[in-house]
Amino acid sequence: MSPLDTLRPRLRPDLLVSRPLLCGPTRIHLLLDPGTGAQLAVTPKTRFVIDQLDGSRSLTEVGEAYADRFGSRLGEPQWRQLLDLLHERCLLAGAAPPPVARRVERQTVLAGRLPLVANTPALIERLHRATGFARRRSVLVPVLLLIAAMLVDLTRHLPALVTGTAALSHRPLALAGVAGALWLSMALHELAHGLVARAAGGTVTELGLRWRLPTAYLYCTVADLRFLPSRGWQLATAGAGALANLAVLLPVYLVWVLLGAGAHAHPVLDGLLLLGTLAGLVNLLPLPPLDGYKLLEYLLGTAQLAAESRRFARLSAGRLLRRGPGVARYPSRARLVLGGYALGWAVLTGALAWAFVRCCLRRLPVDGAVERPAPALVAVAVLSVLAVLPLLRRRTARADER
Repeated sequence: MSPLDTLRPRLRPDLLVSRPLLCGPTRIHLLLDPGTGAQLAVTPKTRFVIDQLDGSRSLTEVGEAYADRFGSRLGEPQWRQLLDLLHERCLLAGAAPPPVARRVERQTVLAGRLPLVANTPALIERLHRATGFARRRSVLVPVLLLIAAMLVDLTRHLPALVTGTAALSHRPLALAGVAGALWLSMALHELAHGLVARAAGGTVTELGLRWRLPTAYLYCTVADLRFLPSRGWQLATAGAGALANLAVLLPVYLVWVLLGAGAHAHPVLDGLLLLGTLAGLVNLLPLPPLDGYKLLEYLLGTAQLAAESRRFARLSAGRLLRRGPGVARYPSRARLVLGGYALGWAVLTGALAWAFVRCCLRRLPVDGAVERPAPALVAVAVLSVLAVLPLLRRRTARADER
C-alpha cells in the first residue's frame, strides 16, 4: 500500500469552479482562487477528482470512485503530480495563501491605464443598494419596450438623422460636446456591467480608464464573471452595458420628438441619437473585445473562442493543402462552433470593411478632392485631450504622495 492511499486532502472551500467550457477540441473547467484572482484550467476528469477531495474520503476511496466513473485507475505518479500542483497553488485547506502578484503595466503617454476609484467594491456596494429599484421586472420591461419603440422610430427617420449629424461638421463646438457626452455615457456603460455582476454575487475589483492614443475608454473588471451562478447572469452582465447606452438616450429621444424639425438644437440631438445608438449596437457585434463577443462565448459555453477558431481555420486550410494533422481530433460540436465562428467572423469583418470603403468613397467629390476632415480632426483632438488628462492626474497624485 502506498503512503498516499490513506491521505484525506481537502480543497479550500472558497475556491470557485466554472461550468464545462469548450476550448478547442477539449472541454475544460476553470478553477478560481478568489484571494489572488489566479485561474487554473483543468480537465473534466481532474474536476471529478477535486470534487471528491472534501476531507472525508481517502485517496483510495477517491481512486475507486474514479475507476467506477472512467474505467481506469490513477497511479501513484498521477496522484503525486496532482497533489504537488494543488500544494504549489496553495489550493489545499490549511495552506498559507500565496502572495498576491500585482500586475505591473508599463504606463506611457501613448498607452496605459489608471484606476479611478480607490475602493471599487465599496462604491459598487453603495450603488447596488441605491439602484435596486432599476433591476425590478416592473421597471426593466417598460424600459426594454421603450428602447425597442425608439429604435424602430429612429430607423424610420434614419435619413434625417444622418443629415442632421452631418450638419455638425460645420459646428465643431457642438460636435465636441456630442463626442464628450457620448464618452461620458461609457461611464454608465461600465457601471451597468459592475452593478449587474454585483447583483449576481460577483466581485467588481476595479473601475478605471485605459488609453491607447488617440482613443481612451473606461473599463470595469469583474474577477469572477466566469463563475456567476448561471449562464443567464453572465449574459445579463455582458449585455448590461449596451442596454445602459440605449436607455440613457430615452430622455434625448423624448426631447427630439417634442422639438420641431427646424429647431436650432435638432442637429445636436440627431448626432446624440444616431451616434449613441450606433455605439450601443456596435458593441453587440460578436467581435473581440466587444461585449457581443462575450455574449456569444457565454451563450455557447466556450473559452478563447476567437483564438481557437483561428487555429481551427489554419488546421482546416492546412488539411486542404495536405499539410498538417487537420481537424480529425475535433468533435462534431467543436467543428460546428469553431468553424461557424471563423466563417461568421470573415463575413462580418468583410461586410464592415466594404461598408467603410463605401462610406469613404461617398465623401470623395467628382473632382477627387477630399472634403474637409473637420469632424475627424475634432474627434481626435477631443479624445487625445481626454486621454492625456488622466496621465497628468496620475503624475500629480504621485507628486502629492512624495
